[in-house]
Amino acid sequence: MAESSADQSSDTKHDNASSPGISDQEKEMASNAHEAFTAGKYDECMMHLESLQELNKEDYKILMNKAIAEFYKSGQTTTGTLKQTLMTLKSQVHTAVEDIDGLDDVENSILYYNQAIIHYHMRQYSEAIVIGEKLYQFLEPFEKFAQAVCFLLVDLYLLTFQPEKALHLLAVLEKLTVQGNNKNGKGEVACRPQCKFYIHRDPVTEAVSQIENRSRELTAGQNTGRDNASQKAEFTAMVEAAKSKMHQYKVRAYIQMKSLKACKREIKSVMNTAGNSAPSLFLKSNFEYLRGNYRKAIKLLNSSNIAEHPGPLKTGECVRCMFWNNLGCIHFAMGKHNLGIFYFKKALQENDHTCAQLGDGSNGQSKKFTGIPMCALLANKRHELLYNCGIQLLHLGRPLAAFECLMEAVQVYHANPRLWLRLAECCIAANKGSSEQENKGLPSKKGIVQSIVGQGYHRKIVLASQPTQNTIYSEGQSAAIPVASMEFAAICLRNALLLLPETTLPDAREQQPSLDSSGEGSDAASGKGQEGDKFLPAAPSSPLRKQEVENLRCSILACSAYVALALGDNLMALSHSEKLLHQPKLSGSLKFLGHLYAAEALISMDRISDAIAHLNPDNVTDVSLGVSPSEQDQGADKGDLEPVETSGKQTPLCYPSTVNSARAMMLFNLGSAYCLRSEYEKARKCLHQAASMVNTKEIPPEAILLGVYLELQNGNTQLALQIIKRNQLLPSLKSTSSPDLHKKPPPPPYQPSAPLQPIQVPSSFTQVQRK
Repeated sequence: MAESSADQSSDTKHDNASSPGISDQEKEMASNAHEAFTAGKYDECMMHLESLQELNKEDYKILMNKAIAEFYKSGQTTTGTLKQTLMTLKSQVHTAVEDIDGLDDVENSILYYNQAIIHYHMRQYSEAIVIGEKLYQFLEPFEKFAQAVCFLLVDLYLLTFQPEKALHLLAVLEKLTVQGNNKNGKGEVACRPQCKFYIHRDPVTEAVSQIENRSRELTAGQNTGRDNASQKAEFTAMVEAAKSKMHQYKVRAYIQMKSLKACKREIKSVMNTAGNSAPSLFLKSNFEYLRGNYRKAIKLLNSSNIAEHPGPLKTGECVRCMFWNNLGCIHFAMGKHNLGIFYFKKALQENDHTCAQLGDGSNGQSKKFTGIPMCALLANKRHELLYNCGIQLLHLGRPLAAFECLMEAVQVYHANPRLWLRLAECCIAANKGSSEQENKGLPSKKGIVQSIVGQGYHRKIVLASQPTQNTIYSEGQSAAIPVASMEFAAICLRNALLLLPETTLPDAREQQPSLDSSGEGSDAASGKGQEGDKFLPAAPSSPLRKQEVENLRCSILACSAYVALALGDNLMALSHSEKLLHQPKLSGSLKFLGHLYAAEALISMDRISDAIAHLNPDNVTDVSLGVSPSEQDQGADKGDLEPVETSGKQTPLCYPSTVNSARAMMLFNLGSAYCLRSEYEKARKCLHQAASMVNTKEIPPEAILLGVYLELQNGNTQLALQIIKRNQLLPSLKSTSSPDLHKKPPPPPYQPSAPLQPIQVPSSFTQVQRK
């Protein structure tokens, strides 16, 4: 959307009544310079400006106009030089945006507007918004320049996920455009001696400016007959183009808000005014994507003629890159992660090709903004695409590849707490070892029998003293080195917790890869809240709102407790677990993990009685992932829409999927705790009760080892050998399992709102299997 087009900006002086000190010669020079600039004759414009400067050497506005004329003469490729010149002029004027309490001197406002445009193209959106909001506050709303400020703010609000503010400004602009077209064009239109060169940043602004000028010409009766008719036709076409662009802005805002009914109305207006253009089809595809109509979204993308797009040098957009990225996002939502990563890689290739064309990426920081057209500075989407690739690879079960992608992305988006959590999840997944046996649901003898020595009468079975999937973490190197280790995971989680605010914010959703709808990373896959201005930015994904901050905090605390246990830091593990259990809105699954982690930490600290309190099966009443209330509220608006993940393979969960199996896990761990206190009868009862609650195949190898230990402690060597040979717990009680439980319930679909669970089976079994 960020297309630079030439126009003017920076009054030399006003008319005679307001500026009696200006001579007719200066007025003529200013007018000639403006006409030359508008016609694209920048050398002639510079000559007029230099002559004007000789007559008025102290006017900084002439220097600013010269800088902008030089900028356009270079093909808008000297952005860094222009930025430096504007900063110098600002220091000469001795003003700051914060000090503005009224803009009687309009020329100063144009200096700030030009600075805001440069901030916009350098992706410094916060600084641009500060300037734009201050300018809008003090400008006359019917002025053409005020409309340019409004359009800049609309784009900035959409890029920073503030759709409510964008819609408010669009409503104001619609009203102003209608009123402006109905005016008779007298009074203020009188030809002022002006030399206004300001950088336009969007074709909408240019169209509105031309509409005003054409309207004044037509109403003043300057054209007659056939000329008048052709002018009217041209004027009508420009009005329609501006209206279409405003409808597209509205669609983007409604997509960010997930207000699908309003979005559907605006989509019709866009299709009526813009036809089957690439931006309109991309927006409609994004809309269908949100409704869950993935095949229709793909069909709309494929029908867009991206070959006709002018290209990144003129528009600052790489449509091919966005096309492949959007396909990747759609396949991510469909659960087809291999196809998704294929399309994201295609998008990365297109992005690299575009950057090579622009000559970007190989130059140093000092040359970064030299030789590239200003609009093309926004074309590079590499880090957004790497973020998407990382999330996709994490779901695909390739944590090391995901870690590499996210590590590159975090260098730019280091203030995103969600991104630090994803990095920690990559480290956890890379270090927890093979999950093959858990995915199959079969206990493996490898976790029970370490080796067999001797033959015949002297044959001995050597039992495993600990689970075989435990990994030796990084040794002899700094934890701060970015490798996929548990030590680095701990640092990532600390960063994530520090970035979260102490006081929570309004509204919530969880992230998926960002989906570019028509040029910008609108991240439509991650829903936007409909109310409340406050949010925590989490670029490049959607901002964090109230419920999402709480959900994210719970996920970070759960992962922090697991990592602390893996590193042997029991005090920190206990602290994180207790903080997790005290969170106001905690999902059942994380509450279950919180109790397990707290119990394991307490057992390691020899506080068995406290651990037993956490291992009470009554603590488990729910193991659902939980759905945020805000998402439930959205249901009324979605009507009969399909769920986001309707197809593709379901990712198996790493913890029990039913309350019954979760309570059985608690009982297995409780039996282990009783063993530590030599209360073997209580331990046996816990083990028998747990075995009767679940399918035989769901019993973990640690529980079988515990059964072996209890039988050996009781002197039943033969029964202990039978347990090992059959690889089953209590073979004599095999028939006590409920027949209904022999069918393992299918796990619920994986929901991105939950963290990647860090364990395959609860890790709180203590080392009591052998003495």
